[in-house]
Amino acid sequence: MSAPGKRRKARELAMQMLFQLDMGKQTPDQVRKTFWKAREEQDTDADVRGFAEDIFRVAVSREAEVDGLIEKYSANWRLDRMASVDRNVLRMAIAEMVGFPGTPAPIVINEALEIARRYSAPESINFLNGVLDAVAKARLSA
Repeated sequence: MSAPGKRRKARELAMQMLFQLDMGKQTPDQVRKTFWKAREEQDTDADVRGFAEDIFRVAVSREAEVDGLIEKYSANWRLDRMASVDRNVLRMAIAEMVGFPGTPAPIVINEALEIARRYSAPESINFLNGVLDAVAKARLSA
């Protein structure tokens, strides 16, 4: 798997971990344990797992900041009213933007939209793009 392919896979796994956490029945540590245990036989690449863990860790440790940015730039959408997949795609991407500022925002946005095309409804793509673009622009001007 190429380096860009590994990064996308890591982002996808981070989003899945955030989705699992969002279901509300496990702590972040429990999510990590059960998530990776279920994937033991898939032999996840160490780099993929490491980057997925890093994004998940930022999303959890900076949850108030990440969710605050989503609410601020989601044009009157409350987090609890968003589709869970959309909410967690946004969390994954914004966590990467705040936790890894060296990654260009257009790359983060494009990768998030590619993941959303796989997991979200088609009509969600424009919404997700708009929120992520607004967050990226606000972070650039800050």
